Amino acid sequence: MMMIDRRHLSEIDWVLLGLVLLQSLIGAAFIYSSSHFLPGAYYVRQLVWIGVSIVALFLVLAVDYKFFVSLSAYFYGLVVALLALMLVFGRLVAGTKSWLTLGLMQFQPSEMAKIVMILVFARIFAEYKSPYLTTHHTLGALLIAGLPLLLIILQPDLGTAMTFVAIVGGSFILAGLKRKTIILLVAASLLLGIGGWKVGLKDYQKKRITVLINPSGDPRGSGYQVNQSKIAIGAGGLTGKGFTKGTQSQLRFLPARHTDFIFSVIGEETGFFGVLAVILLYFAMLARMFLAVPKARDRAGVYIVFTASLLIAFQFLTNVLMVVGLVPVVGITLPFLSYGGSSLLTSFIAVGLVLNVRMRRFANV
Repeated sequence: MMMIDRRHLSEIDWVLLGLVLLQSLIGAAFIYSSSHFLPGAYYVRQLVWIGVSIVALFLVLAVDYKFFVSLSAYFYGLVVALLALMLVFGRLVAGTKSWLTLGLMQFQPSEMAKIVMILVFARIFAEYKSPYLTTHHTLGALLIAGLPLLLIILQPDLGTAMTFVAIVGGSFILAGLKRKTIILLVAASLLLGIGGWKVGLKDYQKKRITVLINPSGDPRGSGYQVNQSKIAIGAGGLTGKGFTKGTQSQLRFLPARHTDFIFSVIGEETGFFGVLAVILLYFAMLARMFLAVPKARDRAGVYIVFTASLLIAFQFLTNVLMVVGLVPVVGITLPFLSYGGSSLLTSFIAVGLVLNVRMRRFANV
């Protein structure tokens, strides 16, 4: 373990940190716009979580990432135990048992599972020397990811479960997959998909998928969220209706407007130019994250930076495609912009790990 010093401070990517803070403050502003007429002061809670997340990020920076990697097995055991306990003692919110109450705040252990899996896979593959993944290593890695993934699916929290695709897939891409392994994984995914459709998905989840084919088939039911989201984004035009003046959000036609559909609020109130600005900020942020990959001093650092960056990119892309009706509504928040303390904290820690690896690139291996 190595604490932060002045030499490390000079290696921090302050531009990346600034972009993250800017996105978070933009998110807080539109959370205010979409929920200021509701009880609960959601924007105040989000600002508190931004403060907590900043503290957590700098705590992550204070310790060499290799120390976190060395403890990843213990983190894994802890998060699996928490996920198992959630099935019994978790608070039921929006149909899922994924919330743990901590005083005045609520927390999702499944969000922390993402960070733990990043560290676990960094440890697994850090010393892997073969140019291709063997079937043995592939199955072993899938089993390790499969246990927390199964517990998350049982909550059921399909949105969080989907994000494991980015972490596992990113690790496999770096480790190298043989063509035969890829074919086997695709075949297994198809079989799991068919089985999941028949026995795993609830009726409302099936409707969210079928509504992609025929959005107008159930405009007042499963298609309602997507239709209202499209109306909101389209109504924004080039310059938008103005801050706090979006009719879809202010008149409460748009569901989950301060959480999963915050992007729709931004589109309605700031228009094409506002949406473009937010997307460009994301591209700039993700570019700086991915550009840190070759600066890592070891394989563990490469895996951490790549999978953490891919996780943020996957959530961003999935959420945007979700609100415009190109993928099913699965409950994936927009990193740094959507309301939600657990999601925000996880995103900050992911960026903190990227910054940690980059700032220690000149440390002794």
